[in-house]
Amino acid sequence: MGIEIERRFLVRGGSWRDAATGARRLRQGYLAREGGVTVRLRLEPGAARLTIKGPGGLVRPEYDYPLPPQEAAEMLERLCTGRRLDKTRHDVPHGGLMWEVDVFEGPLAGLVIAEVELPHPGHRLVLPCWAGREVTEDPRYANAALASAAAPPEG
Repeated sequence: MGIEIERRFLVRGGSWRDAATGARRLRQGYLAREGGVTVRLRLEPGAARLTIKGPGGLVRPEYDYPLPPQEAAEMLERLCTGRRLDKTRHDVPHGGLMWEVDVFEGPLAGLVIAEVELPHPGHRLVLPCWAGREVTEDPRYANAALASAAAPPEG
């Protein structure tokens, strides 16, 4: 069984940009979101994935499969209306782990979230200075919820 162990934080300021080692634009859409289970399509330059995530916060089941990019693009347009988001993901190494800083576009412009996958749930995480409030357990900041949002969450 696939497992995702991930923590998420709001980002303060732009000092993380100096440490970024790469970036790519992502388009995501959600085919289903029910009972804590999400089925996501992700399209990035030259690749596409279908990901099924189970319920949970820090630790949850995750299954990930490659898709032909053209089919994923068609599904995003035809099947994910009202459940899509665009963002640029920046890779930022810190504390021996690779952080991913997502800069959202469109109605979510201004929202910046950093996430980091951990090797195990008890891993001692060294937070960078730009990591703000943790939102791992806040369902308003889940990408599946953001994909239907008209604006970034308040508070």
